[in-house]
Amino acid sequence: MKNFALIGAAGYIAPRHMKAIRDTGNDLVVAMDVNDSVGIIDSHFPDAQFFTDFELFDAHVNARRRTAGGLDYVSIASPNFLHSAHMQWALRTGADAICEKPLVLQPEQIDELKAVEADTGQKIHTILQLRLHPAILALRDRVAKMPAGEKVDVDLTYITSRGNWYLKSWKGLTEKSGGIATNIGVHFYDMLHFVYGAVQENIVHLNTPTKAAGYLEYERARVRWFLSLDVNDVPAEERAKGKRTFRAVVADGENLEFSDGFTELHTKIYQDILSGGGFGVEDNRVAIETVSNIRNAPIAPIGDLTHPFVRSQG
Repeated sequence: MKNFALIGAAGYIAPRHMKAIRDTGNDLVVAMDVNDSVGIIDSHFPDAQFFTDFELFDAHVNARRRTAGGLDYVSIASPNFLHSAHMQWALRTGADAICEKPLVLQPEQIDELKAVEADTGQKIHTILQLRLHPAILALRDRVAKMPAGEKVDVDLTYITSRGNWYLKSWKGLTEKSGGIATNIGVHFYDMLHFVYGAVQENIVHLNTPTKAAGYLEYERARVRWFLSLDVNDVPAEERAKGKRTFRAVVADGENLEFSDGFTELHTKIYQDILSGGGFGVEDNRVAIETVSNIRNAPIAPIGDLTHPFVRSQG
């Protein structure tokens, strides 16, 4: 049984980490969050210690290391801009880190983390869960069998509506979240790179706090993408059913269905890590470079390479 800590225990994604720790037969011994709405811990690890003050959390971990033994892993589900600092802290306490997406906000931070890994001898593992999704793995196999030089045309659409609170939280601040393409889309860009290879072109047609769109060309694909937090972008027929989320990846006219199985992917990632596998820091580089370029790119004119949802809005 491995001993875990969790930073960011009150966040939306934290329960998936708690479940993954429990389902892999391990123990969450301590958790930390500046917010105290963490009653969900009782459903998984009612004996876990909890702190809202990082200094007290740090002191507890250090005291535990001297008495009951150190931590094996620190799971990190804190706000995006804190990921790097929390990973470095974890490694320097003698634990490995398991960090949520996006790993970091800036590409140069990847090299900083690799240097800390080298200094401490500890390892950073990352939650690139779509790489373990059966539908994505099957698509990757099909792409690998395509004739050399052939590319598929892909439309990626992801609308996940959010209320007024979103832009008033840290998620609405580009300097803290990285913006919509980073906070909402980074795992899709990793999936595209994982399936279709190296990025060859990156054009942005729309970039606002609630919507972004552009064109990405990979070794094996031409991708028009659209991300939105606006429920009004959900197709009318889906809204009529009461749906507030819409996800579609259409490759050469064929819809890739991977809506199911998301909730169990964190557990699969943990199983992979604990068995000696997992995805490391370098695995994140292309996706982090992609979203960094999107964040800073000039806005290109709307044209044939623009996602249809943008063109339909004029």
